[in-house]
Amino acid sequence: MTDSLLVDRTDAVVTLTLNRPDAMNALDVDLKEALRDTLAALETDKSCRAVVLAGAGNAFCVGQDLREHAGTLSSGSTDLDTVRAHYNPIAQRLASLPKPVVAAVRGTAAGAGASLALLADFRIGGPRTTFLMAFANVGLAGDTGISWSLPRIVGHARALELLLLAEPVRAERCAELGLLSRLLDDDDQVLPVAQELAARLAAGPTVAYGAIKRELSIADAGTLSDALAAEAQAQAICGGTADHRDAVAAFVAKQRPVFQGR
Repeated sequence: MTDSLLVDRTDAVVTLTLNRPDAMNALDVDLKEALRDTLAALETDKSCRAVVLAGAGNAFCVGQDLREHAGTLSSGSTDLDTVRAHYNPIAQRLASLPKPVVAAVRGTAAGAGASLALLADFRIGGPRTTFLMAFANVGLAGDTGISWSLPRIVGHARALELLLLAEPVRAERCAELGLLSRLLDDDDQVLPVAQELAARLAAGPTVAYGAIKRELSIADAGTLSDALAAEAQAQAICGGTADHRDAVAAFVAKQRPVFQGR
């Protein structure tokens, strides 16, 4: 694995740290490929029951590495193949990961960096947290799933405003809009709190969490019939897990359930 993506395992929590602090964790090809492939591996890694996504240094991620991109443009290429090769699969895998994802958003999350954070299930931020939907500032439309995630969080009209005006959104406003799940008063606590939340989730019913995420994604885009069918399928799967059987037995015995993620 490349040094641009650090992978740390603590019990059932895997922390992925974008590790290009001198470039504010801008996404070059090396980092994009590492993130894409690592997320693919975590999909089926039963030892991983929750994921934390963080950035090294003073920023979460400022999106595409524009210095690298400028080199691509100077070569005469205008085809943004990286969207299909990197950003789309990263977004798909991050959104559909069958386990909880917590983003520790310390500092700036801009462009595709904001997109990555918005695909997480929880986003923890601090006083310096800033979101910037920066795509229009460089003459581009949104990518990395932001046209899907942002309206679901803030609504269509607000999403259009944030993407067209492309202005920084400061921490308190981020919390008001739902861009942050939790706003802390200390930037240094962002990562520890995110990891603490991930540890709590990792101790929960992992199969059920994955099923809940899938239910909501289907219901968002479908009909009531689609949602009911997804719920029936999910309950058929969850109902057969050891976690469900053990939790029911613990309830009857008036004990606290212990989930194994299976």
